[in-house]
Amino acid sequence: MGVRRRARECALQMLFSYDIARPSVEELLETYWEEMAEAADEVKGFANELATGTIAHLSEIDDRIRMRTEHWRIPRMAVVDRNLLRMAVYEFLFQPNTPKTVAINEALEIARRFSTSEATQFINGILDAIKRDLETQPAAEISLAGLVHHVNR
Repeated sequence: MGVRRRARECALQMLFSYDIARPSVEELLETYWEEMAEAADEVKGFANELATGTIAHLSEIDDRIRMRTEHWRIPRMAVVDRNLLRMAVYEFLFQPNTPKTVAINEALEIARRFSTSEATQFINGILDAIKRDLETQPAAEISLAGLVHHVNR
C-alpha cells in the first residue's frame, strides 16, 4: 500500500474518532499516534495535514456536501462515509497538487475497505457532483464579476 493511501486511511480513522468524541486536535493526534507509533513520518505528515485541515474547514466542507445531498442530512450518514466525503472535499479545495479524480478514486478504494458496497456509489455520486461544481465555479465567478463590472459602469 502506498504512503498516501495509508495516510488517507489514518486520517479517516482520526476523523472518525473526532466525529464521535470531539477531542481537541492536539489530543486527537497524540492519542492516535500513540497507537500507531510504527507509521512512517511521511504517512504521519500527510495524515495529520488531511485530518487537521479537514477539521479546520469542516463547516465549509459540510456546506459543499450539503449542496449535493438532497435527501441525506450529514448527521444521518454513516460516520465512515461522511468522513470520507469530508476528506476528499478537503483535498479538492486545499490540496491543489492532488488531481480531483485521484481524490475520488482514493475515497472509493478506502470506502471499499471500510464501508459498504452501496457506499461507493453514494460517495462517487456526491464527489463527482462537487467536482463538477468546482470545475464550473471559476467561470461562473468570472462571468458574475464581469456582469457586476458592466452594471457598475
